[in-house]
Amino acid sequence: MLNQTASTSTRVIPTAGAALTPTPASQATELPTIGFIGLGAMGSRMAVRLLSAGHSLSVWNRSAAAVQTLAAQGAQAQATPADAARGEDIVFSMVFDDAASREVWLHPQHGALAAMRPGAIAVECSTLSPAWIDELAARAAERGVRFVDAPVAGSRPQAQAGQLIFMAGGAAADVDALRPTLAALGGAVHHVGAAGAGARLKLVVNALFGIQVTAVAELLGFARSSGLDVDASLAALRSMPVMSPAAAGAAGLMLAGNDTPQAPIDLIHKDLGYAMDAAAAASGNAAALPLTAQAQQVFAAAAARGWGAENLVAVRKLYA
Repeated sequence: MLNQTASTSTRVIPTAGAALTPTPASQATELPTIGFIGLGAMGSRMAVRLLSAGHSLSVWNRSAAAVQTLAAQGAQAQATPADAARGEDIVFSMVFDDAASREVWLHPQHGALAAMRPGAIAVECSTLSPAWIDELAARAAERGVRFVDAPVAGSRPQAQAGQLIFMAGGAAADVDALRPTLAALGGAVHHVGAAGAGARLKLVVNALFGIQVTAVAELLGFARSSGLDVDASLAALRSMPVMSPAAAGAAGLMLAGNDTPQAPIDLIHKDLGYAMDAAAAASGNAAALPLTAQAQQVFAAAAARGWGAENLVAVRKLYA
């Protein structure tokens, strides 16, 4: 547990709705202390940036190797999510799916939420289902823990460079309290509504991107099979408003054959499933997102070929 012993500065415990910046002792301002749960491709890069910004960081990950890498850079390694969260001002989670999130927050023996003190802020950055985020927000409120869902737009390069874009759902005061900390991680923080709004918008973002990637893969395959010069065709397309910057970037990776993981196929397949489930729950129509459903089928076909760990642009291989 971090900062639990007396020191030369005073650590102030914020109340609900209060700013997280502690009252300075002497003239020095103490940064919020942070627990970080989930040190995968995204979480590890985010944690390094928080360390570089000067935050005291307590970390947990399912695999010990990632924890030891962060510990070598100054973080405190913890044995459980509860240990990483106990006494900290802010606790971040960045994990794969609903099941992993439920495990780290609510496990009866080592869940982080039960270890958090009232007034601290729980921040879920993972791409998860709105139904689970709504439940988690309610459980946090029961304990007097402030909750913000803050999934991100951006992948590994943006996480490493501190250029993530946050879509934050929660009380405005809580989102504002987080902004100085999130500044070390990203270039923009959009407060998009109450708790759960961030999760919903993130699924919109990923569905829009997934649909574009599958369309580009299909149509570049068509261009090639039609005898077009694909490089020249892409250059022409990039000059037209019909092609978005995201689609152009994906097309460039496809032509280069660059499938290095950034947003793996398995991850986007999971996200599109969450989007369809959420849309069905909201509308009562199981076929509420037909284009998203078609895109998910493309990613499912790619995963069935053994490409699930590759970047989502590897769906191009279905049309080679």
